[in-house]
Amino acid sequence: MTEIVLFHHVQGLTDGVRALAARFEAAGHTVHLPDLLDGKIFATVPEGLAYAQEIGFSRIAERGRAAADALPEDVVYAGISMGALPAQMLAQTRPGARGAVLLEGCLPVSEFGAWPKSVPVQVHGMDEDPFFAGEGDVDAARELVKEAADGELFLYPGTVHLFTDSSLPSYDADATALVVERATAMISKH
Repeated sequence: MTEIVLFHHVQGLTDGVRALAARFEAAGHTVHLPDLLDGKIFATVPEGLAYAQEIGFSRIAERGRAAADALPEDVVYAGISMGALPAQMLAQTRPGARGAVLLEGCLPVSEFGAWPKSVPVQVHGMDEDPFFAGEGDVDAARELVKEAADGELFLYPGTVHLFTDSSLPSYDADATALVVERATAMISKH
């Protein structure tokens, strides 16, 4: 059993994020779901993004760090889109990380220093997602998996963002099943 910290996307800690966590729990893992947006749920990405910008992304990252401080060091950090920010930051800077799973988001490795060689990482996203593929995240992911000793990038055919959230119209059940299968295999291996 591995402990996973799953950081939600910009629309908040939705029922779909909770359902994704439940899938990892069904595989035998413990999942922690910190709330980065004060309990708010947003109907659209632009609404959530406006609130996240109001809070500030550095403050969101610090909320992620504060949530992790209450947990053991040897956890897997996972994040969906905006949640990839605290997940990647913690995987790169907090000693003892067991791995990272970045869903639909990735920052340049240089944001937080070098990628730790002992930390496996997977990045998952749609190949024509206007946010992931269109705003540079996929390029950052390619660089990250080159630098990591154990890194994988998985691209899924599609044009939507937040495809792993079953409570949103963008949900892709088949792609999400592959994400869970691949991430669970990595988590169980380490």
